[in-house]
Amino acid sequence: MTTATKYIFVTGGVTSSLGKGIIAASLAKLLQAQGYRTTIQKLDPYINVDPGTLNPYEHGECYVTDDGAETDLDLGHYERFLNVPTSQSNNVTTGRIYQSVIEKERRGEFLGKTVQVIPHITDEIKNRVQILGKSGDYDIVITEIGGTVGDIESLPYIEAVRQLKWDLGEHNAIVVHLTLVPFLSAAGELKTKPTQHSVKTLMESGVMADILVCRTEHELPEDLRRKLALFCNVREEAVIQSIDASTIYDVPNLMLEQGLDKVVLKKLDLKSDTPDLTQWNQFLQRHKNPTGEVTIGLIGKYVELQDSYKSILEAFIHAGAENEVKVKVEPIHSEYMTPENAPKKLAHLHGVLVAPGFGERGIEGKIEAVRYVREQNIPFFGICLGMQMAVIEYSRNVLGLKDANSTEMNEKTSNPVIDLMESQKNVTEKGGTMRLGAWDCQLTDGSIVKDIYGSDMIKERHRHRYEFNNTYKQQIEGAGMIATGLNPDTNLVEIIEIPEHNWFVGVQYHPEYKSTVANPHPLFVAFVKAALKYKKDRKSVSMAQNQ
Repeated sequence: MTTATKYIFVTGGVTSSLGKGIIAASLAKLLQAQGYRTTIQKLDPYINVDPGTLNPYEHGECYVTDDGAETDLDLGHYERFLNVPTSQSNNVTTGRIYQSVIEKERRGEFLGKTVQVIPHITDEIKNRVQILGKSGDYDIVITEIGGTVGDIESLPYIEAVRQLKWDLGEHNAIVVHLTLVPFLSAAGELKTKPTQHSVKTLMESGVMADILVCRTEHELPEDLRRKLALFCNVREEAVIQSIDASTIYDVPNLMLEQGLDKVVLKKLDLKSDTPDLTQWNQFLQRHKNPTGEVTIGLIGKYVELQDSYKSILEAFIHAGAENEVKVKVEPIHSEYMTPENAPKKLAHLHGVLVAPGFGERGIEGKIEAVRYVREQNIPFFGICLGMQMAVIEYSRNVLGLKDANSTEMNEKTSNPVIDLMESQKNVTEKGGTMRLGAWDCQLTDGSIVKDIYGSDMIKERHRHRYEFNNTYKQQIEGAGMIATGLNPDTNLVEIIEIPEHNWFVGVQYHPEYKSTVANPHPLFVAFVKAALKYKKDRKSVSMAQNQ
């Protein structure tokens, strides 16, 4: 195996949302399964420094790494497929690139030179691309370039790719170009023109695609592959079909059938072997052949866009496979949840997850959902804001603190059971200033979570400004809601439980970020298991009543 790091650039043409992230992750999985140390990074062309300040409707969820980077949701795919943590270096935006270059200019690092896109911006991009490769930790670095070839905002990235291919030399850097081969039902045929034009646009920037991955709804016939190879200047074996799949987890096997890994390794002058996908296929087998089904309500305020809760939805897939059940997730908009319609919306569910979020909209609906499932003994899982809503609901309806609230929603509440963290009180800038990344949590003996994790100390990823107000801890615990996870340094409450309840757990952190195919998150596995037991118990009670 070579010691020099190889680079693969994944670009996209015609339209965004073709699935570059899944193709990149699938290719990485195949390379990893052959023994190559592989990582993936994402270059995003928007000018935000990171996606942390973006509304989920704009760009889907914001994914958080162990080292506290707020990143693109594609990094979640990378981790779920590879089971390898990503970091700040795995996601770079145009905003971060320009910010870095401008800071260097202000420090006088360019020695009075006129700062320009070429070479200064492109040099910065090239440096960021090679950070992971120069670490010595990886044999292959896959770089996914966001956006679409031909976009003005993508041009500096494509130029940097052109320069890197030249700098690194033959067999050290290749371009995989993902494009669309649409099927026109009126004509009854697949059309290659969008791909031809996309490749031509790429070539106009001086970059030649080495491999084409063609997104399609129908099988690509041999004559069409030959046509694409001829017109797009690639080998016929390098025209790869990426047909619609029933699940994203099928894609590595589909790419294996198409020989994508073999073509890539041949072009990189690396040895090709049969990937070991045993564990992956065992997961797929369980995922596709469930022995039962549970229905989980997902209470959130961004439910119209599935990508807003991408990691949660994927964590349910992992946990479902582990329990050999299909998890049917029913999105429920918290803004429209009321005491009157709660039974209709929630009574049939086998478990309820109250999702993370920010801001006042939809909060009372989340609190109402918590009240209903607590009183009806339905398994409950609260994440971040969901955990805070559980504390507010309990304080209002069990402790009798009717105006209990979070100062995020009501700065003047006389019972701020959730309050701004002390370290956040002097923070004025919004971007990248929350409590972020992996933090320790000490678990209490005899708790549900200690049993689930099988450990005294855990480390989980956070993204929040507000916390459980310890002034109310004794009062809340005295009423039956127990803090069973604490940060050992700050005494911050990380986990709450109601031991008398069927299964009631709220966590301040985001467990969904650490769930992968190889390691489903234990909290999601336990929650799905609790939902399955609740379903069986309810069925038994119903049968007994009917006899």
